[in-house]
Order: sequence, then structure tokens, then C-alpha cells
Amino acid sequence: MSLTSTEFLKVANHTAEHFGFQTVEQLRKSPECKKCVTSMPHTVTGTNKKLDSHGGLLSAGITTFCDEKLYALERPVLLYSFEQVPRTGETAVTFHIFNVERSIAEAILIHATRALANDLGFSNHTVRINSLGDTDSITRYSRELTNFLKKRLDTMPPAARELMKDHPLSALAHLVEQNHELAYRSPNPLEYLSDPSRKHFREIIEFLDMSETPYEIDPKMLGHHECYSDAIFSLNINIEEGEEPAQISARGGRFDEFVYRQTRTRTPAVGAVVTLNNSKAPARAPRTKVTKPSVYVVQLGFGPKIKSLMLIDTLRQAGIQVHHNLASDSLSTQLRDAEAQGVRYTLIIGQKEFVENTVIFRDMNVRNQEYIDQDTLIRRLKRKSSLVA
Repeated sequence: MSLTSTEFLKVANHTAEHFGFQTVEQLRKSPECKKCVTSMPHTVTGTNKKLDSHGGLLSAGITTFCDEKLYALERPVLLYSFEQVPRTGETAVTFHIFNVERSIAEAILIHATRALANDLGFSNHTVRINSLGDTDSITRYSRELTNFLKKRLDTMPPAARELMKDHPLSALAHLVEQNHELAYRSPNPLEYLSDPSRKHFREIIEFLDMSETPYEIDPKMLGHHECYSDAIFSLNINIEEGEEPAQISARGGRFDEFVYRQTRTRTPAVGAVVTLNNSKAPARAPRTKVTKPSVYVVQLGFGPKIKSLMLIDTLRQAGIQVHHNLASDSLSTQLRDAEAQGVRYTLIIGQKEFVENTVIFRDMNVRNQEYIDQDTLIRRLKRKSSLVA
């Protein structure tokens, strides 16, 4: 299949909006941003933008977060934008989630990028994932990697030896790129994760298992050590023999420490970039279509969050737009938001519903609720023709 840039952006717009992402134009209309009078200082430059492997598109989200005063939003910030990849001019969509420390942020990003790939017709794909861990983890791993490589300098290519002067992970990245046998004998970074990083990574793997996502843990999948921390992931589009190369690519990860070094403020951050390869960005991006969903999905707990994310995707496939706040850990906050959004129906998944594979279906107009299974839920919502996009 062959996608145009305009088609790619139209589909990306719909997918991003469904998973709760907003443009900077939408976000800066909030009262908090309007009242904020100063931008957040940062030191993001063209030089350190090169560290994110996306021509600076991932790290450019930090400048938007700071310059557009989105930091004033003391809640999860889900931001998306349409971009042109520097130097190549290819079309891309970027996704960023700020202010969410929990692993649900990576789960949302992975699910959203997979949904976009499916919507574009690339349903045969695999998630590759790895983790370098937090600062403590990277320090421990770098020490072990340095010892391993120093003992084998004589067998290393000259370029890798030179990169050792910069950082052992830079040398390892070169060895992986060259498919050198030392790369595959080197220490596994997952064995040096701190307890918090190990727990964080384990939760992401649990999400992949629960959602039946095809994935591969790849200890040699690396991002620049000054940019990425904790989880790193990419989407591998599986191509049959004789088929043309994949038209899209997707890669992302967590970069909390990078944000801290550029702003001196602790702000959890994850991001992903989906690129339409060998394309040219259109002269005009499609207009954002703001929908008014009549359904709100409420969840409470790790399992219910994942189940809710899967339900949201099912509703997307059924053409039913929804509101949600998957990053929230507060039931009362979500219920208040549902009231404020003026939705007709609220779908609630707690631990009981998670175990029984049901949802609480609440009609906000008549104030009654009942337990129903997901198949019944979809049929009922589809009967409400006004809910289907």
C-alpha cells in the first residue's frame, strides 16, 4: 500500500484525539496556561536535540512544554503535533506525555502507536523493548560495560575504541550497529536495573502480556545515554519476503533525566515519534476535529487501567469517541471530570470488574447503573447512533 502525507496525518489526528492527546493550541487555552506569565527556563539547543535519534523531534517537546507554559498544568499533559523531520523533510507525528511517572504512560504510548499502525493498514508488527533504567541503573551498567570492553580493546574496531573516550554505551551502540560479536557478549542492562526501574519495566511487560501484544525484549536496543532513561521501545513492521520496506517507523521511550538536565525541574516525560518514511510533509496539516464524546471511561488500579486502555481501543474500532483520564489514580477526580464533561454514560472498571471482565454502565441522566459484559456494552452503545462517529 502507498500512503500520502495527508492521509497519514488525517489518520494520526483521529487516533491521537481518541487516546486523549491534544494539540498545543488546545492545551494552552486552559485557565492555568492563560494565567501563567512566565515560561519555564530550559537549555534545549540544536546540539542536544541531536541526542534523541529523531532529528530533535522528541526533545522539541520539552521546548513546547516550557515555552508554551504547559508546565503550569499540574496534571497529566498529553501532547501531540505534526512535524517535518529535519534534513529529510519526512512527515511525522509526535506524542508526548508529561507529569506521569507511572508505567501507564508507556502503556498509553505503545497502545496509541500500535493503534495508529493498525489504522494505517500495518497490522503485522512487533514491539521491541528494552530498559537502561534510572541514573543508578545506568551508572552500575556503565561500570560493568567499561570493565568488559577494556579487557577486549584489542578486538574492538578502531571507531569503537575511539567512542570509548566518550562513553561505553556509545561504543556499544557502534558495535551493535556493526553487528560485532562483542555486542552480543556484552553485559545485559536488564541485569543492572535498580528496584524501582525493575518494577517499572515489569509493569510495562505485564501490560504487553495482558493486551496480547506481540513483543520482543531486546537488550541491545539502545538510545543515546544522555537522552533516554528507563524504557525504550520501537515498532517493527513485519514485512513478507518480496514486499517493499515498511512505510512507517515508530520509536520512543522515557526521558525524565534528560528533562531534568535541561530544566533543573523534575518532570516525568515519555515520548514517541511515528514517521512516514520517504515522504514530504504537506503544505498544510489537516485541521484538528474536536469531538464531543458522550462516554467517559473511569478506572481504578493497575489491572483496571490496562483493561480500560484495551476497552478504549475497542470503542475506537467501533467508532465510539470517549473521554478518559487513564493517568489518574483518583476515582473521585475522574467522576467529577465525567460530570464536568457532561457525558451521557460513564463506564467504570474497578478491581471487581477487572476480575469478572465486566463494566459498570452508568446512565448519568437517570442516575442508574448496572453490570454488563463488554459485548453487551458495545452493542448497547452502537444502538445509540449519536455516539458513533
